Formats: sequence, structure tokens, C-alpha cells
Amino acid sequence: MAREKNKEKVILDSAVSLFTSKGYLATRMEDVAKSAGISKGLTYFYYKNKEDLFMALTKKAFDQFKDEFRDIYRSKGKSGLEMVSDLLVRIVQFARTNQVYYDSILNFLDLLKKYNNPKTRAQIDPKILESQHFQKLLEIHHEPAKIGIMMVSQGIKDGSIRPQLQPEITFYTIWSMIIGYEKMLGPIEYEGKEMKIHAENWEPGFLRLMQEMLKGTIQATKPATVQGSLF
Repeated sequence: MAREKNKEKVILDSAVSLFTSKGYLATRMEDVAKSAGISKGLTYFYYKNKEDLFMALTKKAFDQFKDEFRDIYRSKGKSGLEMVSDLLVRIVQFARTNQVYYDSILNFLDLLKKYNNPKTRAQIDPKILESQHFQKLLEIHHEPAKIGIMMVSQGIKDGSIRPQLQPEITFYTIWSMIIGYEKMLGPIEYEGKEMKIHAENWEPGFLRLMQEMLKGTIQATKPATVQGSLF
């Protein structure tokens, strides 16, 4: 059993390496088998096709992603707001150091949007729907979010996050902001010469804005009316 698990890991690790260097579309199952030093037939024994292999990779990505959330939540002596702030930094770092994993997570979120709509579910490749790893992902993909919601709830409880906020809505709003932030890093870095914002000062600025939103210290102020007199 341990030997079989080891072969599965070798195949999966080889797939991660090839997807990173060549891209998903350019990588063939034959390439994965050769890189893993395992026969093509044995590779297909563990993973039915490339789609199944990618879903296995996505499952591993969610497991590691959950570990990032769990490590932060278990940290001692931190308020809920500090946990959420740490989460922003960790997610961005996760995306930078594990780009294939992070991209697979975002890809699965897009798949879920299609899967949840009967009209668009038919657009999903049947090989993906048949993957046992896809079915497992349907069960566990929400686990990182559950921990994130607990962070927000902790912040409301300890007073670091304003009590008017609803934990579930708040966390998913934060996560959507982080996804957008990570995606916009490319354009910001590319157009840095044309814009007043730069990548090196955007992260602390984004973090500060998110913290102020959660604390409730941002207030819109109406400009004072200045009355003048001709005399």
C-alpha cells in the first residue's frame, strides 16, 4: 500500500513539474510517465487520463491551501483581524511559490460555477465529471473557507472586527478581494511607469484598506460648504 502511494506521489509530483514548465495543454500523459520513470500503462492505472490527474493535483492544492488557513488560525495570541491580515500575505505568497496549485484552485472555482448551473454543467469535460478526485473536491473545497469564516467570527468576538459584519459574507468578500488583488499584480507591475501605484507599495496599501474596512474606521465625509461673500 505504501509503495502504491509512493508511485502515485511520484506521478503527481512529475505532473506538477511539467505543468509548471510546459503548461497543462502542452503536457501529455506520456511525458508525465517518462518524467516519473514509470510505464505509461501504470500511469494510466493510477490516473485514468490527464483530466483525472489534474483533478488529483487540484485536490492536493486544496489540502495545502487548507494547511495555510489552519496554521494561521492555530497561531496563539492573535486577534481575528491579525489572522485575516496574515491570511492575505500567506495567500499571495502561496500563489507566488505554488502557481500551478493556485491556478488549479481558481480553475476549480470556475468549474463549480458551471457545475452549479444545470444549463452550463454540460460544458464541463465528461472526463472531469467522472474523476473520483473531482467528486472528492466537491466535498472538501469549502474547508479553507470554513476556517476563514472562523477567523472573522473570532475578530468579531474579540472586538478587532466590527460586530455589524456577517462572518460568511465578510470572508467571501475578503477572499474575492484577495483573488482580484493577486490577479492585478501583473498589470500593476507592467504599467508601473504609467501609473502612480507600484507593486511594492500596493500590498501594504491594500492590507491597510482591508483592515480599515473590517474595523469600520473608514467613513465617508461630506465636503464642507464654503460660503463666500462679495463684500
